[in-house]
Amino acid sequence: MELLEGYAKIALSSLAVYLFIIVAIRLFGKKELAQLSIIDLVFILLISNAVQNAMVGSDSTLSGGLVAASTLFITNYLFKFLLYRFPKFGEMVQGTEMILVYKGQLNKENMTKSRITIDELSEAIREHGVAEIREVDLAVLEIDGNISIISDEYKHRTIRKRKGRNKVMKEQ
Repeated sequence: MELLEGYAKIALSSLAVYLFIIVAIRLFGKKELAQLSIIDLVFILLISNAVQNAMVGSDSTLSGGLVAASTLFITNYLFKFLLYRFPKFGEMVQGTEMILVYKGQLNKENMTKSRITIDELSEAIREHGVAEIREVDLAVLEIDGNISIISDEYKHRTIRKRKGRNKVMKEQ
C-alpha cells in the first residue's frame, strides 16, 4: 500500500510539473519554441534537471522513473486530445496566430505583444527568400512559434524540405 502511495505521489508531482511548464511556456512566449538557440537549449536542459527531483523525489528506481514518464505521456496524450476536441481550450492554452506584416506594413501592436524584434522578423523574411519587409504580403506568427511568410515573390517558387536538404522547385 505504501508503494502505491509513493507512485501516486510521483504521478501527481509529474502532472503538476507538466502543467507548470505548459503555463510557463504560454506566459513567456511561443516564439521561444520555434527558434531554439543555444541559450534556449541550455535552459531546457536545466529546467528538466531542476524538476526531475520534484517529480520522483527520493525514488530513483526504474519503476519510479517509469511511473513519472508514463504520467507525462498520458498527460500529453490527454492534452492533445482536449486541444483537438475543444478548439476554445486550444486557443486558451496555445493562443492564436498573429499577423505581423500585412501588405508590407508592420503590425507594431502584434510585434510588441509577441515580443518579436524587427531584426528577428527580418531574419525570418530573408529565410523565406524575401529581401525587405515592404515586399511581404503577409507574415504570421503561428501558434507553434514559427513565422510564415507570403509574398509576391513566394508565388513563383516554393522550398520543400526533403531529408535535411532544401530543394527549390519551380511551379508550372
